[in-house]
Amino acid sequence: MRIGELAAMVGVSTRAVRYYHRCGLIPEPERTANGYRTYGIRDAVTLARIKRLTELGLSLDEVRDVLADDQGRELREVLAELDADLARQEEQIRRRRARLANLLEQETLHPDDPVSPEMATVVGRLPRTRAGMADVDRSWLGLLDVSLPEPDRRELIELMRAMGADSETAARADELYPAMDELATADVDDPRVAELANQLVIGVLQPVLDMLADAPGGDVAPDGIAPEFEEFLAELAPAQAEVIRRALAQVARKQA
Repeated sequence: MRIGELAAMVGVSTRAVRYYHRCGLIPEPERTANGYRTYGIRDAVTLARIKRLTELGLSLDEVRDVLADDQGRELREVLAELDADLARQEEQIRRRRARLANLLEQETLHPDDPVSPEMATVVGRLPRTRAGMADVDRSWLGLLDVSLPEPDRRELIELMRAMGADSETAARADELYPAMDELATADVDDPRVAELANQLVIGVLQPVLDMLADAPGGDVAPDGIAPEFEEFLAELAPAQAEVIRRALAQVARKQA
């Protein structure tokens, strides 16, 4: 058989056959005097095995190991590993589809809604605005969801859940959002800045510190602002950033 006849018999392309030659899966056959490859039925059987195994999902390296084992022991091990991997993929797909179903049930979707299921319980209770402080918080939490180390991410989520579970703290936080939005065009010396900073400390930050009282670490920077938090403040209007700076400074002084 010529290479075209072999490929047609098994149902693959001649290009695939040549590629299997280069990979060492099929030995180079004898050539005729004019240089054409000639194949026998054994080559067709090997090529058919390669086709079936790759259709099952085996890599070419795994196929090579299987073909080298005449007793089929390696094939059983490889197929068992493949079955376990497919089971894991099915579970991942199931979880993803469940998350998609939850998202599709929402009347309106925000670009930061597709977060992890754990973070979704936190983001889901924020006011659903497309502008303002709530939108900034949602985007920031979405970033932390993918950038924080896993222990820190889980600690943040548990803290945010605890805040949401405390009805008084949650209500005060919700009241602060529209008040902060009103400062979007205000000056930093606006009298509302100092008032909102006090409300932020009393209504949100102090309860959070109380929740963290027994937690290790969590040191506050001398001015109350961690260096990585500066980028977050830079995204806010000057008066809004000033509220948070003053509130964190108050907390730092109390802890000191």
